Amino acid sequence: MSDTAYGAGTPHAPHGEVVVGVDGSDPAVRALDQAAEEARRRDSVLRIVLALPWPDPGSVGFGLDTDRDRPPGEAARVILESAARRVADRHPGLTVALEQTAEPAAAALVRLGRTAALTVVGTRGRGGFAGLLLGSVGLRVAAHTAGPLMVVRGEDAAARRGLLHDKVLLGLEDESDAEAALFAFEEAERRGARLRVLHTWTHPHVPLGEWPASHRHDLAVQARQHKELARFAVSKPAERFPGVAVRVDTAAGHAAAALVEASRAADVVVVGAHRREGRPLGMRLGPVTHAVLHHAHCPVVLVPIV
Repeated sequence: MSDTAYGAGTPHAPHGEVVVGVDGSDPAVRALDQAAEEARRRDSVLRIVLALPWPDPGSVGFGLDTDRDRPPGEAARVILESAARRVADRHPGLTVALEQTAEPAAAALVRLGRTAALTVVGTRGRGGFAGLLLGSVGLRVAAHTAGPLMVVRGEDAAARRGLLHDKVLLGLEDESDAEAALFAFEEAERRGARLRVLHTWTHPHVPLGEWPASHRHDLAVQARQHKELARFAVSKPAERFPGVAVRVDTAAGHAAAALVEASRAADVVVVGAHRREGRPLGMRLGPVTHAVLHHAHCPVVLVPIV
C-alpha cells in the first residue's frame, strides 16, 4: 500500500476526508471531479484510491497514451499521479492524498469510508457491462458502507455548474430516516441551497372519480396525516439549521418514480439505507434505493441508518 500527499501542507481532515475510487475510466474521472468539489466544500483532504483490479497496461485513461508493455502496477501509479494533477489544475491548494492498495476496490472503499466524511464512486468502472448502470463495486460499497456514499450520476461536475438548481432533494420514508435528514440539511447549508423533502405514500389504485364521497374524505385525511408525519420527521434538523429554506412535499404513488422524476430539478438526492435485521454488516437496499441509485438524474448520497 502506498500513501502520498500532494498540495498545501500536511494532510489534515478537520471534517473527515473525502475518499474517491479511480481506475482511469470515464465514470471514475467524473467521480474524481465531483469528489474534488465535495472536498473543497468541506475544507477536507481528498484521498484518491486505486485498488484491485488494477488497470490493463496500455489503457490508463485520463487522456494518456501509454506503452502496452507498462506493468499494471506502474500504470496504476500513472493514473494516481494524473488524477492528482487534474485536481491541482482545477482546485489549487486542495490537499490530495494518494493511495494504491492490493485490496479489492470495494473492500478498500468500505474500509476508508468508516472514517470518511464522504466516499464517492462512479456508476461503472473498467470492465463493467454497458447495460449495468451501477457497477459491482458501487453496489458492494453501497451494501456495506458505514458512512455517507455518493454515487455520481447525471452530468459531470463541470457541466452541472451551468445547470445548478440550488436544491438538495431528500427522499423521506418516515422519522427513522433522521440521519439522512440531518445529512440533507447539512448538505443544503454547505451548498447554500434549498432543501426539498419528498415523502410518498400509497393508496388503493382506484380512479378518484369512482370513489364514494366518504372515501375521498378519507384520502384527504390520509394526505394531511402524511404531510404532518414528514414535517415532524424533519423538525429537529430544521431547528438546528434555521437558515436552510425547506419545502415539504408529499405524494401518493410510487416512491421510486417520484424521486427519480424529482431528481431532474435537484443537484443531489439524499436517501437513507437501513440495516438488515440480524445482519449488522449489510444494508437493506430496497427497490426504491436501487431505482434511485440506477436512474437518478443527479448524484445520489446514500446515508446508512444504524
